[in-house]
Amino acid sequence: MVLKPEPFFEAVDSLAPSGPVVLLSARGRTFTHDDSVRYAVQSDLTLLCGHYKDVDQRVADHLATEEISLGRFVLSGGEIGALAVADSVVRLLPGAMGDHDSAATDSFYDGASLSAPSYTRPAEYRGHAVPEVLRTGDHRRIEEWREAEAMRRTAELGGE
Repeated sequence: MVLKPEPFFEAVDSLAPSGPVVLLSARGRTFTHDDSVRYAVQSDLTLLCGHYKDVDQRVADHLATEEISLGRFVLSGGEIGALAVADSVVRLLPGAMGDHDSAATDSFYDGASLSAPSYTRPAEYRGHAVPEVLRTGDHRRIEEWREAEAMRRTAELGGE
């Protein structure tokens, strides 16, 4: 079943959005952190979700300003993708997190790298220890370790 264009056009007309109108689609380019940042600074964001087989191509060609995908797989509808996009954007809005540093240490914040792993107390649990460098209190060495771990993990995944 392909969804008709009328409901999409009428809904968007009633909203009169000034920001991006994004169609979630398996044919779209892959959504990235840079998209989250770009959407977060817009006045509004409209997400269009198909369901079943597809959406009439006129929605993509003449209504949506862009078409994005969460990856190279298919869901039964765009709602889950829209939820993921919304969460990724909303967490970047002012006041959503305690402070800017919370976002600045996330994976992909600086471009393409993953973040370093996180540890909590206790220092050892069931024979598994927190890396010694993290227990030293030496902030310079800890930061160097975090940067090296982020680079290593990113390289292991091929920079993806």
